[in-house]
Amino acid sequence: MTAGWRGLGEPSGPDFLRAAMPESSTPHAPTDSTGDPVPSGRERRRSRLPALLLASALSGGLAGAGAAVVLGPDPAPSSGSGIAAENPSARVPAAATGTEEGAAQAILPSVVQVRAGQSTGSGFVLDDRGHVMTNHHVVEGATSVSLQLAGGRVVTAIVVGSSETDDIAVLRADPQSLEPVRIGRSSALRIGQPVIAVGSPLGLDGTVTAGIVSAVERTASLGGAASQRVIQTDASINPGNSGGPLVNLDGQVVGVNTAIATVTGRASGSIGIGFAVPIDRAVDVAEDIIGG
Repeated sequence: MTAGWRGLGEPSGPDFLRAAMPESSTPHAPTDSTGDPVPSGRERRRSRLPALLLASALSGGLAGAGAAVVLGPDPAPSSGSGIAAENPSARVPAAATGTEEGAAQAILPSVVQVRAGQSTGSGFVLDDRGHVMTNHHVVEGATSVSLQLAGGRVVTAIVVGSSETDDIAVLRADPQSLEPVRIGRSSALRIGQPVIAVGSPLGLDGTVTAGIVSAVERTASLGGAASQRVIQTDASINPGNSGGPLVNLDGQVVGVNTAIATVTGRASGSIGIGFAVPIDRAVDVAEDIIGG
């Protein structure tokens, strides 16, 4: 690991609350041979499971805290959106159709490394007007940032605006040489579906990790008071991945990598539990930011 790397810092973020299990209909709790009550399955599990806290996948950055609660379904993308979304398999990657390799080839030219002061994160080109999407916590407090493009060139971008509650920010750079991503639909995701996460973990730009969609109905507070629905994935997400795309095997962006779960008291990297903002909501937030 690079000397001086600050990693995740102290783990911070919302506790994940498991839904209460129904009470047993048995009138008396079972006892062991000594006459003492036998702990229920739920109690035994609780005694073994450390609390999970959400820490932002950003070099030196932290997500806000708040308890996770169950929310209703995300609203459908606005019909007036100027950012076109495709249905799954609407287009075919140029090579290795339907594989991690094909998805990586399709998305890598559009992924950037974002540098804002001492913070380093990731982002992706949103449209042909030079707009780039990343996380709010990557650029918080900055008015301009540096972008390292896929080919290694570094350009300057301004911060158009951001939403702390949704942890989404929009940047704008000279659109020349910027290649927009293809936007998918997070509402079409299925549990077990293969995905890849792309970004600059630990400053290693253009890094691709693979996994599956682990859950589609998790909730977390990403910086504001309100809890939001997030996508859970086991594709490795580490410091520096924040703001990068979560991509299906059609090469379409379906989420914005935002945070990871860590075991209480341990500042570590990926443990196979990462979270992304659904792209349907992220696009709506970006449209509001761009529209002023």
